[in-house]
Amino acid sequence: MLTVLFLASTCLAGQPPYQHGISLLHDLKYPSNFTHFDYANPFAPRGGNLTLATTSPIRNFSGAWGTGVSNAAGLERTFDRLFTRSADEQSALYGLLADGVALSSDRKSLYIRLHEAARWNDGVRLTTSDVLFSYDTMDATSLAGKIYLEQWIESFEIVNARELVIHHRDVFTHSNLLALTTFPVRPAHYYADRDPGEQTLEPPLGSGPYRIAGFDQNHVVYERMDDYWARDLPVNRGRYNFDTIRYDVYRDATVAREAFRKGLFDLFLETDIRYWHSSYDIPALDEGRVLKDTRIVSRYIGQELALVFNLDREMFHDPRVREALTLAFDFEWQNRVLQHDSQNRALSYFAGSSLAAIGLPTEEEITLLAPWRDQLPERVFTEPFQLPMSTGRGPHWPALQRAYYLLAEAGWTYVNGRLQDEHGQPFELEIVTQHTWARRLLLPYIKSLEILGIDANLRLLESVHAFKYKRQRSYDMYLRGHELVNPPMGGLHTYFGSVNAVQGMGGNLAGIRSPAVDALIELAQSAPDMESATIVCRALDRVLLWGFYHIPLNMPNEERFLYWDKFGRPDDSAAIYEYLTDGLARVIDSWWLDDIKSESLAQ
Repeated sequence: MLTVLFLASTCLAGQPPYQHGISLLHDLKYPSNFTHFDYANPFAPRGGNLTLATTSPIRNFSGAWGTGVSNAAGLERTFDRLFTRSADEQSALYGLLADGVALSSDRKSLYIRLHEAARWNDGVRLTTSDVLFSYDTMDATSLAGKIYLEQWIESFEIVNARELVIHHRDVFTHSNLLALTTFPVRPAHYYADRDPGEQTLEPPLGSGPYRIAGFDQNHVVYERMDDYWARDLPVNRGRYNFDTIRYDVYRDATVAREAFRKGLFDLFLETDIRYWHSSYDIPALDEGRVLKDTRIVSRYIGQELALVFNLDREMFHDPRVREALTLAFDFEWQNRVLQHDSQNRALSYFAGSSLAAIGLPTEEEITLLAPWRDQLPERVFTEPFQLPMSTGRGPHWPALQRAYYLLAEAGWTYVNGRLQDEHGQPFELEIVTQHTWARRLLLPYIKSLEILGIDANLRLLESVHAFKYKRQRSYDMYLRGHELVNPPMGGLHTYFGSVNAVQGMGGNLAGIRSPAVDALIELAQSAPDMESATIVCRALDRVLLWGFYHIPLNMPNEERFLYWDKFGRPDDSAAIYEYLTDGLARVIDSWWLDDIKSESLAQ
């Protein structure tokens, strides 16, 4: 990687004019003179305290991604990024640390101008030297992030203290720009005598709206900066209204639910549908002191959960085996018995979006797929992808019978109640998860595999061992979250590209190595507009589905949450590209404390 540094101002002849935001897939919703995002109230009062729960222990404030130890919850509120993504547009980015952005006509050079007022929280001016320092030290702070950036960044050009140019090896894509909303900018002067990648409990120097005011092993408190440099920028107006935000650590979700019901913290995001239906029959809810609500969220699409096959295992080399094991998972039974019929199966890698393949491929999709026709199942071209649906009552015998025939075709024989290969070796596999709650989903599936003669067992791992298992690919099947950011182009290489199929890299836990997949990913990432990207993603979706690389479970569902009625909320229904308590542009950061409600609640 060559980083080019010019300390003196250089001529920017031919540079296009700076804009306040950028999107490569659609027009910007907000004009250059916009005053605030529609999902924020610019007149929201400031003050009060917000208390939340977290499962992340207070072990690390470094902000580094490469320490192997999770950062404390809420730490992202202490650092600003170059750009922020609006929550009511699919792919629009607006300046935060940057007040200007321009893309060259050949899309190979991105010009960035930092905001003149940008400051670190110690008052020192934030400059392009900080941006360059942050990139150069990513080997220590986020090796995976650095590897990704180096794949497309050819060089940095520092023009002056406010202006820089990022030169692309090819052309900029939406995913490249999206990476700049998560790229952490760090203060070079602060780390002159510190290691930016070292795990630490020393509160860091940031540039964001909050700073760490206090902590111990069970909690951390963030205090709003009254002199925050960007408090009145349009992207921030009406946000960051609480004087303090406190995170209390709860290692067990059951304990956290009970603490919420007793009023020990303010908002609880309920991810277990059982408790949503059965655990909140409390007087506070009946009296209206606790409110129960849901939101439809489109930020994440695809498969919220999936069982991933390890393609390095010989038994999974044959796609008929993978298809058979997919048929054996009775989603409808589990949804009825365990999920109150609340879930929808993800019959697409892009479920919940217009990118999902539906029906037969269009002529445009067939044209894209034609060069690899001899490498793909004919069903990619001739059949819409679907999985058999059961009644949800009792074993799904038609699906199990089809699975049995597929296994027989693949060379597995049923002998004395067990499957064995041509050498007499039994079909044995291990399913790995790091989620204790997943046992109730996986144990019934293991029973279905037993009907087929497969000897399966479940291994539950804690986080350190799970990291090692994934890095070394020491599993047969792995239950993982597999939702994708919408639009997903930035994550396609990570989850499906051959370059990330090697051990210890990326999110391609299946180990997919497909020239067709790689080529379609390249086309999707370089698509000039959303219409073109949609066609490519639908073609890619078909290739992945008919490859049976994963057993798809549920698609991302509505967000379910409860909160004590002491807050004011803007109309956040349009903020569908942000989760309530997840992501850098958190919807909850647009809430505020309502004094009248708060006083009424306290009585």
